[in-house]
Amino acid sequence: MQERFGPPEVLRLADVDPPEVGAGDVLVRVHAAALNPFDWHMLRGEPRIARLMGPMGRTKPKVRVAGVDAAGRVEAVGADVTELKTGDEVLGFFPGAFAEYARAKVDMVVPKPARLTFEQAAAVPMAAMTALEGLRDVGQVRAGQRVLVNGAAGGVGTNAVQIGAVLGAEVTGVCSTGNLELVRSLGAAHVIDYTTEDFADGSERYDVILDNVGNRPLRHLRRALTPTGTLAINGGGSPGQSVAVVGFLLRAVVVNAVVRQRLRPFLIKQKREDLLALTGLIEDGKLTPVLDRTYPLADTAEGLRHLEQGHARGKVIISVP
Repeated sequence: MQERFGPPEVLRLADVDPPEVGAGDVLVRVHAAALNPFDWHMLRGEPRIARLMGPMGRTKPKVRVAGVDAAGRVEAVGADVTELKTGDEVLGFFPGAFAEYARAKVDMVVPKPARLTFEQAAAVPMAAMTALEGLRDVGQVRAGQRVLVNGAAGGVGTNAVQIGAVLGAEVTGVCSTGNLELVRSLGAAHVIDYTTEDFADGSERYDVILDNVGNRPLRHLRRALTPTGTLAINGGGSPGQSVAVVGFLLRAVVVNAVVRQRLRPFLIKQKREDLLALTGLIEDGKLTPVLDRTYPLADTAEGLRHLEQGHARGKVIISVP
């Protein structure tokens, strides 16, 4: 848990009471949870402007137990819950996921595909839903379109490459040298090594770009888009750079109003039907979570430090004994 904003070291292990179960709630014994950039934003209280709104808190965290997505076994259900029962294996969005027990509304929880381990299942909700909604809803990707995924080897990117291929797009993945074969194996028709090539030099244009990195000026990204293409902006940045990221997002909103291209920052809408769509793809063998490494619950801070460095290959997972 955390009692103040700061780097990963502010997290500490503590004994707390299990969450109380409301009529429409599910209590789960957590077996694995995923680390997301959202977690370090909440942990550090960045960007500071976000402290004025939402769940972050102004001077200290409103939410003391971090984590948002997990997988585990149902421990108890509320009086109004009929979809799940004690003992079911599930995945979903669980506020306070970095704990032995976490609670969620039943409409944020779905059965875990049998072919997945708990660690793989925990990797699905936030990252895969971001990829799905970024391409399908924001990008409105259609079969035959050219799609570029910047940050193709990360948690969202590895899902986006696979989902783009499922949607029938010609996917190009941008990643580092060591990840080229991984991204190609996920279904990318083309891969670009950003250490030797510049995808935004104007030589190629794409109908949709999903930017998971936020390391290129807006004018460069627009140069890589078709005249009516869509840029789906999924955050980006690293600790200490939040002000620059906010400025980038604001510029995108302003420029979007005066150009034909669609420049769209977005946040996911947590929906049960999208969780079911993702688990359906997994059961059909069309989507497989990619895991970078796993840390025990006691080493969550170390896992967050690794994630903050920005070079995770797939998802970073917390294992809860």
